[in-house]
Amino acid sequence: MSEFEITRLAEDNHPWASNLIRDRWGSTRVISCGRVFQADTLPGFVATCDGTPVGLVTYNLSADECEIITLDSIMERAGAGTSLIEAVKVVAVRHKCRRIWLVTTNDNTAALRFYQKRGFNLKIVYPEAITKARTLKPEIPKLGIDDIPIRDEIELEMML
Repeated sequence: MSEFEITRLAEDNHPWASNLIRDRWGSTRVISCGRVFQADTLPGFVATCDGTPVGLVTYNLSADECEIITLDSIMERAGAGTSLIEAVKVVAVRHKCRRIWLVTTNDNTAALRFYQKRGFNLKIVYPEAITKARTLKPEIPKLGIDDIPIRDEIELEMML
């Protein structure tokens, strides 16, 4: 397990963050429950290891909820993602949020496993939500991880 420094996403990290989001998400626009987020303009945290950025989380605070919009780790299974979630949790508690939530897709079995192991529960499945999201973001591929057709959004939550 590596040691990570977690810092707020700052102006000097924005080019790196924008490129990471674009590479991992197909563009800097992210769709969640029919809403479009410009992910590279959201607040977030960066995980660095030996001065090199290796992970990013972006989030959106709304009323008494905190939604994780993107979470990406270049060093998978090393603890960066978990550390980034913990940083968001601190913000959510400080803002008196009742829950942290996020949406992933039906093909992303690794994410479903990752989030549940960290205390998130499956909340709602939105059938065919990705089919509808393609009208807002046509670059969403038809096939995802392991050639599973990407169709549904799955909401997970952690109550605080």
